[in-house]
Amino acid sequence: MARDSIPYGRQIIDDEDIASVAETLRSAWLTTGPKVGEFERAFAEFCGAREGVAVNSGTAALHAGVRALKIRSGDEVIVPAITFAASSNAVVYEGGTPIFADVEPETLLIDPTSVQRKITARTRAIIAVDYGGQPADYDALRALASGRGIRLIADACHAPGATYKGGKVGTLADLSAFSFHPVKHLTTCEGGMVLTDDPEMAAHMRRFRNHGIDSDHRSRETSGIFSYDMVELGFNYRLPDVQCALGIAQLKHLSLWLDQRRAIAARYDEKFEEIPFVRPLTKHADRSHAYHLYVIRLDLDQLKVDRRRAFDHLRAAGIGANVHYAPVYHHSFYRERFGYQPGLCPQAEAVYGEILTLPMFPTLSEAEQDHVVTTISGLKHLR
Repeated sequence: MARDSIPYGRQIIDDEDIASVAETLRSAWLTTGPKVGEFERAFAEFCGAREGVAVNSGTAALHAGVRALKIRSGDEVIVPAITFAASSNAVVYEGGTPIFADVEPETLLIDPTSVQRKITARTRAIIAVDYGGQPADYDALRALASGRGIRLIADACHAPGATYKGGKVGTLADLSAFSFHPVKHLTTCEGGMVLTDDPEMAAHMRRFRNHGIDSDHRSRETSGIFSYDMVELGFNYRLPDVQCALGIAQLKHLSLWLDQRRAIAARYDEKFEEIPFVRPLTKHADRSHAYHLYVIRLDLDQLKVDRRRAFDHLRAAGIGANVHYAPVYHHSFYRERFGYQPGLCPQAEAVYGEILTLPMFPTLSEAEQDHVVTTISGLKHLR
């Protein structure tokens, strides 16, 4: 790619962020200290949830959520076929079996009709991925789960600040997992959080992130005790104070950044109306979109070239196009471990060959966006 390439995502770090981190570096706490709770409370309040549990990645957030639901060997958890592998890996970590549901081709959100067909007596949970930043159909999923003892996890890593029928992402499921990777809406370098309204599950996840121990160093120092009890097998999934300080500073800009992402998406939508072989994903009228990703489908019959050729053309023009995602069960691990074969989710497999992710971040300029659109328009000349 060209040196002046346009990435598909880019973090924003300003002087206030740097000052917040520097202040924490000069404090008495670098790891689990007061900034952790402050960040948990601030992010939970932004999303409208009662409890936040900070962890060191979005994957850890998903894993903590699956553990909190007590998923075990023999349990099945339904996951959309189009997602990052962490959504289903978290199930495997706890010995469960991920069952892949198909997606709606126009949105790439989990298809409730497919979910209904996949439910068995062993189904314990559904993980709904808010793909690209658009919430899944939580009413339909909740209707399927109710009365069956099935819990609902929102993989909301793409969607902080989005809404579904007026309800905020972070309040739509029993547990909601978020990521603070640099290409997401706000960053702690790496990091994540689980939101819930259930204080018992929140307490469980706080133990789980700290080796399964019933207290942490700060709480023991405050209370003047040295003993502790490891009540379950947990992991070291703690998020340090230094990173939480960055998250607190970043959170102040999140509403503005969401507005900027939505404006960029609206401009893409307008530009692509003039290009017949480009179909942006559909946005449902009853939802507000957070636009972590801006994804298009290419009409390859009109173009007469395949997606790989289109991808290479954009990369050669300095545009950091990407693809999110291959059906998870196409990965070698899932084929070999569970025996999944092509044909499992026909819509996901068909759409996968057509999708491209385009640059989307708040500081994307109109000139950069115009270069993306013009380059895509030029695909019609490829043969």
